[in-house]
Amino acid sequence: MRRCDLAVIGGGIVGLATAYQFGRRYPGRKVIVFEKEACVAAHQTGRNSGVLHSGIYYKPGSLKALTCRAGLRAMERFCAEQGVAHERCGKVIVAVSEAELPALQRIYERGLANGVSCEWIDRARLLELEPHVAGVQAIHVHETGIVDYRGVCERLAHCIREAGGEVLLSARVQAIRVDSQGVVVCSGRGDYQAEQLVNCAGLHSDRVARLTGMRPEAQIIPFRGEYYALKPRAYHLCRNLIYPTPDPQFPFLGVHFTRMIDGTVECGPNAVLAFGREGYHFFQVHLRDLRETLAYPGFRRLAWQHWWMGLGEMWRSLSKRAFLRALQRLIPAITADDLEPAPAGIRAQAVTPQGALVDDFLLQCRPRIVNVCNAPSPAATAALSIAEQIVEQLAIPRSASVAVP
Repeated sequence: MRRCDLAVIGGGIVGLATAYQFGRRYPGRKVIVFEKEACVAAHQTGRNSGVLHSGIYYKPGSLKALTCRAGLRAMERFCAEQGVAHERCGKVIVAVSEAELPALQRIYERGLANGVSCEWIDRARLLELEPHVAGVQAIHVHETGIVDYRGVCERLAHCIREAGGEVLLSARVQAIRVDSQGVVVCSGRGDYQAEQLVNCAGLHSDRVARLTGMRPEAQIIPFRGEYYALKPRAYHLCRNLIYPTPDPQFPFLGVHFTRMIDGTVECGPNAVLAFGREGYHFFQVHLRDLRETLAYPGFRRLAWQHWWMGLGEMWRSLSKRAFLRALQRLIPAITADDLEPAPAGIRAQAVTPQGALVDDFLLQCRPRIVNVCNAPSPAATAALSIAEQIVEQLAIPRSASVAVP
């Protein structure tokens, strides 16, 4: 049986960043990443909007806020050093009516409290930045950027291998057991003995946590985010990033416009229940996943609380016209002919048995094992910073167990 100092399950950005930071902190110690797909960044990381978030939305002092701010700086440095395409382009968060101004003001105050470089702007300044946007006032967030997260992951994997580690692809983890020698990981690429293990399995993190013998505090419910893209003739409608004032009762930011690092412009997403943890299309159903979701008391409570919003999101999923109307709140000039379908993504949303959406990072630890049970946005931006937090947990004496809410 092959041995290593650290086994990391999951070849998304958080798993790769953890392996990378472990190698930097403990040079010469062996780390192996297990990824079930044939490439890194195959799911959440490779299908997100490619935004480098500033930290403006998050509660001051929360793990999200702290790691986002530190992670943004670390990610920009990493991209500059490794030659990964990125750009600090800025974005506007727009109030389309006077009624939205109080919520926008709260976001602005959070941004200032978190040390974000941002300014309150009037309609005249907003139109200088985004001539086609509707809005009465806005926040201009200077620090927001865009990046190629697939490229980040490819460079992280390269750095891990260069330091003597391994990134095993097509290596689905089938079983985990803890013995007196450490943690045994049984995978499609063979069995490995590790001193310690980190679970960064994203959409399957709760299932992997159960394999480690731990009962997760929340279950993953998959929400699909569906996108359209602007056709090239309509690129002029959005210069950089245009976001609405979000609903404070819901963790999704609403449909928005994002200029990607390759120059294309994505529009969306909505947020609908996915019928499988990897169900990227409306009619793609995974019966085991769907049964598990529908049987979970936390999902049923969540659905009861937000059924009206859920119906609206589902209708936008089925009706291009309804999706278009949501987009026209921000850019009235956009037409159905300006839009073409774009790949969907899935958010691994942790939900408690009480039906509450877990809004912050959630780490559950036991001796030798750290389970990353929730890593919501801005996990990609914060990856290098949250990875440092995870490696800190690995430094805890093996008799200890720590949970980071």
